[in-house]
Amino acid sequence: MDSLTQIVLGAAVGEAVLGKKIGNKAVLYGAIAGTIPDFDVFASYFTDTVSALAIHRGFTHSIVFSVLFAPIFGWIVSRYETYKNFKNWSWLFFWSFVTHPILDAHTTWGTQLFWPFDIRLAFKNIFVIDPLYTVPFLVFLILAMRQKRTAEKRRFYNKMGLIISTSYLLLTLVLKWIAYTKFESVLAAQNIAYLELDTRPSPLNTVLWSANVQTEDAYLLGDYSFFDTQSITFESYPKNHKLLGSFIEDESVKRMIAITEGWYTINKKDDTLYFNDLRFGLLSLAPKSENFVFKYRLDIDSSCKVTFIEEPKDNSDGKKLLTELWQRVKGN
Repeated sequence: MDSLTQIVLGAAVGEAVLGKKIGNKAVLYGAIAGTIPDFDVFASYFTDTVSALAIHRGFTHSIVFSVLFAPIFGWIVSRYETYKNFKNWSWLFFWSFVTHPILDAHTTWGTQLFWPFDIRLAFKNIFVIDPLYTVPFLVFLILAMRQKRTAEKRRFYNKMGLIISTSYLLLTLVLKWIAYTKFESVLAAQNIAYLELDTRPSPLNTVLWSANVQTEDAYLLGDYSFFDTQSITFESYPKNHKLLGSFIEDESVKRMIAITEGWYTINKKDDTLYFNDLRFGLLSLAPKSENFVFKYRLDIDSSCKVTFIEEPKDNSDGKKLLTELWQRVKGN
């Protein structure tokens, strides 16, 4: 999830663990702890694109990290804070750390919660930014912070924020199931033979859902709003995996294919190959758009070693997409 959401979650968890004893300091330290797992993004400054993608939401988003580093941070804070209970500080950091990747596991990117095992949990039932999850949560947290440390209302408000946000998260699983079954029925009705179906919510909402459908030679991309009155249509994107040729054996290419879990297409323009990650869809709802959210240029040196270079995004594309999404959410 986005940084603000993780700050709010960490702060609420910190309040639940130590708020009664240390008041808003628990909120502060919980908020800090809630952001620490995302420090893995700095890997992009020290390594190549593919390695940075592999590192992101890996070790720092695991139970192992939470278990190992919670006591360390707990010990450090207990040395200089007036509240000296090392065990309670460790619990605050542990729960703030571990709830971060558990929430991230519900997004499209997912997390390696069980690192070092090569298992990435990605339930894909909530977008990385969802105001319906974050805003009520934030409001109740602020209400809790305004109460005295020992007040019953403080615990009530914080508990309500946690309950409402968690309930909404569970609701999104139900909405995903409804959307998934709708895509399944439409594919059956249109006699489309497919190998795999993957669904996810579109940006900022859980009303409009997107689907990636794998067929033998292509991927079909479609979307469905709960307010739709017309049938779902799919746009076909050829896999073009053969364009990789011998580069399919390159280590970076193998790693990128593993990261995308096979959801990718290749296209060629002016003798340059491009790798499109389908998991996050397009930056446009226009038919036959090739403007993928994550698109990488393959830079090939004299020794045939492949380097992935992410194509820059145009800010105007994001603004246009929001306008298109607002119209599409309301139905076709």
